[in-house]
Amino acid sequence: MKSQTSYIFLAPGFEEIEALATVDAMRRAGMKVVEVAVADTKNVTGATGQTVVADSLITEIDPTDAEWIIIPGGQPGADNLHASPKVNEIIKNQFDRGGRIAAICAGPAVVVAPTGILKGKKATCYPGLGDMIESGGGTYVKEAVVVDGNIITSEGPGTTLKFAKAIICASEGEQKASEVLASMLMDN
Repeated sequence: MKSQTSYIFLAPGFEEIEALATVDAMRRAGMKVVEVAVADTKNVTGATGQTVVADSLITEIDPTDAEWIIIPGGQPGADNLHASPKVNEIIKNQFDRGGRIAAICAGPAVVVAPTGILKGKKATCYPGLGDMIESGGGTYVKEAVVVDGNIITSEGPGTTLKFAKAIICASEGEQKASEVLASMLMDN
């Protein structure tokens, strides 16, 4: 259907399962996803010590026509993403042009909410961080996945495949999303 590129940002301390399982499911659905290192090296070590080689550095991408900007959680990954002016700029630009944004775990609260784009929106995040969504003008909802317009948020590692399914569903349709997750032996 689409050939637009989606970008997922990886900063030191990112939650590996949230990033890698999301990329895996999206690629199984035929979506183009680029793993972007938000540092000066493509080697990014996650929250549990796994080192991943990203596809690109943030300085090498042009996300002006991105389909999705995806923000995984993890600590200190979410703090590191939030500390990047470039990440904040990309999120705001994506929102301003009506593009799609997906964030999971600490991502919605620590990275996305401070940009102001959750104002008037419903969102979820890792339990205990909902006050950060509220202080950003959003409404915290305790659900596995929340879709509000062009923004998808999810709770954490255990909800990653539901998160990925929501992204695929929004881009490729319910049937494709169900097929992909069924092929991965996930109950729909």
